[in-house]
This record gives sequence, C-alpha cells and structure tokens, in this order.
Amino acid sequence: MKTFYDREEILKIRNQLKQQNKKVVFTNGCFDILHPGHIDYLNKAKECGDVLIVALNSDESVNRIKGEKRPILNLHERAFIIGNLKAVDYVTYFEDDTPQNIISELIPDYLVKGEDWNIDDIVGREIVEANGGEVKRIKFITNRSTTDIINIIVERYK
Repeated sequence: MKTFYDREEILKIRNQLKQQNKKVVFTNGCFDILHPGHIDYLNKAKECGDVLIVALNSDESVNRIKGEKRPILNLHERAFIIGNLKAVDYVTYFEDDTPQNIISELIPDYLVKGEDWNIDDIVGREIVEANGGEVKRIKFITNRSTTDIINIIVERYK
C-alpha cells in the first residue's frame, strides 16, 4: 500500500477525508533516525483523530536546520520507515524550513507537536485554530533524540 504522497496527491486525499468527515491529525519533523520516543509520539498523535498525516522535512531542509552532516537517512528512506508504522496513514514532505505552507493548504483538524514546543511558537497554530481546529502538545516518554543517538555512536566508535 502506498503511503508517501507529493503535495498535489496529499491535498486531494485531504479533500476526500474532509468529505468523509474524518478528523485529520497533522504533525511534521525530520524523523531522521527513529527511536522509541518517535514511535510513542506518533502513536499518541494518531489517537487525537481518525487519520494521521506526517510531513517530513526534505533532505535540503534537514540539512539547513540540523547541519551539513544531516540527514543520515534520505527522504525516501525516512518516508518508507515512517509510512510503515501502524499509526501513520499518509506521509508527505515539504521543502521549506517550516511546515507553514503545507499546514495552510491542508488545514488539519488537529496540529500536534511535542511538549518541548511552547504553544505560541508552534508553526501553523493560528491557521488551524482560525479554522476551528485544535493544537495539541504531546508529552514525551524519553528525553532521547536523534542527535543524542548520533553522539553515542560517534563516541563509541572513535
């Protein structure tokens, strides 16, 4: 089953879901090296509605945000992994450094980010709330990050 969609395809899917009165949950991120915190986060995001759309930062976007040595896994590898998680219904991507434009186009019912984000700093919050949607912050089960994992690997294999 296909799970990775370009912008045009995901917008068509969103319109179909709206006609079916499905509550769409949206989240985004790099999801470079998957860890238990990611899985828990995505499972909790899915519980917020009927359908979970995950938008991945493009490789170029990850590179600008995380530095020249990232991503470790390219966009298609990351999309394959994320798209094969039980909680995730659809995966798309965006080229910008923030998901502002794709959120403006999709207008999800729920916008989900981690609890490390201040509610006022969540990109797309105003768009979602202005259209009757809700922004939710999810509590993390671990303080583990992809950067931590990379640093552990580098330290162990010096």
